Amino acid sequence: MISFGKNICCDYDLATGREWLLTNGIGGFACGTISGAATRRYHSILTSAVDPPLGRITVLSKYEETLVIDGQRYELSANRYPNVIEPQGYLNLSSFSIEPFPTWTYSVGGLELVKTLFMVHGSNTAVCEWAIAGGASTTVELEVRPLLSFVDYHHLQHEDPSFNAEYLIEDGRVAIRPYSDKPTLTIAHNANAVDESSYWYRNFEYSVEQERGFDFHEDLFQPFVLRFDLSTTAFAVASTDDAIPADPRTLREAELSRQTEIIAAAGKVGEVQKTLVLAADQFIVERGNGHSIIAGYPWFSDWGRDTMIALPGLTLSTGRPEIGRAILLEFSNHISEGMIPNRFPDEGETADYNTVDATLWYFEAIRAYVESTGDSEFVRELLFDKLVDIIEWHLRGTRYGIRVDTDGLLIAGEAGTQLTWMDAKVGDLVITPRIGKPVEIQALWYNALRIMSDFALDFERDAEYRHFTSMAELCEQSFNAVFWNRGEQCLYDVVDRSERDGSVRPNQIFAAGLTHSMLSRERARLVVDQVESELLTPFGLRSLSPKDSRYCPEYSGSPVKRDSAYHQGTVWAWLIGGFVDAYRRAYPERENRVEEFTSGLREHLSSAGIGQISEIFDAERPYTPRGCFAQAWSVGELLRILSHKDRGADVDS
Repeated sequence: MISFGKNICCDYDLATGREWLLTNGIGGFACGTISGAATRRYHSILTSAVDPPLGRITVLSKYEETLVIDGQRYELSANRYPNVIEPQGYLNLSSFSIEPFPTWTYSVGGLELVKTLFMVHGSNTAVCEWAIAGGASTTVELEVRPLLSFVDYHHLQHEDPSFNAEYLIEDGRVAIRPYSDKPTLTIAHNANAVDESSYWYRNFEYSVEQERGFDFHEDLFQPFVLRFDLSTTAFAVASTDDAIPADPRTLREAELSRQTEIIAAAGKVGEVQKTLVLAADQFIVERGNGHSIIAGYPWFSDWGRDTMIALPGLTLSTGRPEIGRAILLEFSNHISEGMIPNRFPDEGETADYNTVDATLWYFEAIRAYVESTGDSEFVRELLFDKLVDIIEWHLRGTRYGIRVDTDGLLIAGEAGTQLTWMDAKVGDLVITPRIGKPVEIQALWYNALRIMSDFALDFERDAEYRHFTSMAELCEQSFNAVFWNRGEQCLYDVVDRSERDGSVRPNQIFAAGLTHSMLSRERARLVVDQVESELLTPFGLRSLSPKDSRYCPEYSGSPVKRDSAYHQGTVWAWLIGGFVDAYRRAYPERENRVEEFTSGLREHLSSAGIGQISEIFDAERPYTPRGCFAQAWSVGELLRILSHKDRGADVDS
């Protein structure tokens, strides 16, 4: 169980540097810091997905809380304003835990107040409870002041004269709708009184936004004050749903039961994997009648590439293959010109089909599903013909110049586009253009052809079997002829006509680690050895060798500076999966080293995003976590390699 005592909780920097996360399975979420002080625009008690899993609005930013014991006031909240932290309620915080829900224990006036927060699955609803441990022998009251935002979750609120402060008080409920184009927030409660007191809290200061070079000041609106008698457990059920259940006990039991089922489905797992299994669940969302995966919290939506890479770990390694199946089927309904979408549209937007690798990872996700479940009939009946069509589109050419060249390798890219996972762009400048034939794209293309050959053989589709096998053989021959860097004894990163990019990047690891590899064991070992020597860190792989003049070890500063470093050294946690796959195939006798490779990420579960794995890290000590504090493919890949010790076939000997 991940928990923290006063040594962390009462230290502002340490407590504020650790973030908790709750999600509701439809794209809504809540998140914040242990201290209670917001450091991001995304921190909230309730961010609702009004068009699930997107259309997200930060509705209820936080609760300001004051405990009153025999007339003596004790602050529980914390906020950063310019040049001051006020109040400093974290100094009264004796412990914090995330299991089963984020739980704060405050020691004040000789009493212990326990606060818990959870979300209702499938509903834009957040439940907060406050209780005196062991009951109170004296008069104890709690003042709770909701602070509202009601803006798009990427934006900040500022004192707004058009903000409609009127609200409706009913028996045990208060409802408010500040803007006609936003939903109504209803708070069901058991408060003794509702004080009609409104106030704008001005100039909150968000340190992480400041560090990231964004606007970092916000105003929030207090419409009223809830006053509770803590002789019994106090609760506030905040929701933007039309109908909300008001019994927190029933809601709590339902969520506890759901978590128990999730853990049981994963089978007998240790504490680390149990934590990762619950973390995995936070990314899985409903999309229409199917499912998808949110790429990362707090700001990403569901992305095709991230979904396919994360899917095996998040669904198959957790014993939830039916969700994996639903995701694969959902994406099959959005195939266009031989491509799956890289990003589903948010409100008023169209889907993006701007990636060369997301569709190829789709084949690998399907292969992993069949390997895990044996359910090849799913592919035969619903997917195979669509997969054949994808291959044919790649043969004749699809968007952005993506097509099979005469040598059987896949070429892609146009000036000004970024089609691989290294997709950072500053204005019109593509930081890592990688136009031509990127190494991992060839590895994924070959892997897809062999997968299709295997399916065709199994389904007695003889013509397709011969077709895909022939294509794979040509691809393998050409790849080994043009991609092997004899001077450095590794693979080129990109081949474009007569030009060969010798940048030492992690992309080559997939040529050694995917289920179907084009490399001999000798070459695979040379690739693994170089990647380990120059790119491996305790938290994943660097995106560029420190020996390269373009190497940027720190991901910080303005958006331009950060984007310029994003794939130029920054460590990516998800890449540990590809590295471990390659290492296991190259050195099957050294399985004991996998624990060494993953130790940093396992320890990371108690820092940054608590119980989660961050998106990226700085490339040098202390390897500061950066980006999203909870990333789907980071969690998924760690889960997968911890859960499957002998996945797939070896490289050729």
